[in-house]
Amino acid sequence: MIDGLICGRLHGAPESRIDRHNQPFAVARVRASASEGENLFVNVIAFDAEVVDGLLALGDGDSVALSGSLTPRVWTDKQGNHRPSLDMVAHQVVTAYHVQRRRALAAGHDDPLFHDHAER
Repeated sequence: MIDGLICGRLHGAPESRIDRHNQPFAVARVRASASEGENLFVNVIAFDAEVVDGLLALGDGDSVALSGSLTPRVWTDKQGNHRPSLDMVAHQVVTAYHVQRRRALAAGHDDPLFHDHAER
């Protein structure tokens, strides 16, 4: 198992699904930049409720950073070229909201939008 951090943009909206034990999970695809300007697709699945909620709050094209276990894969495109991809079981999701919230909490504010409310 490889533990990794990927950053990119959502390719399509994340989807909520239910497993055979009636437990919710989410799936998503992230397009991440790879070497030499190529894109790498990461197929993401999340089971933890907090991570599922975090993914489902995002939409197509939103920036996201995810950490979790990675499995490398290869797929073949329509022209017969072999392309790399990754499968990820996400354990944590980080968005601009999460960064803002952590900074506010570190500064001693319970409300992550403390400064926005104070100015209004």
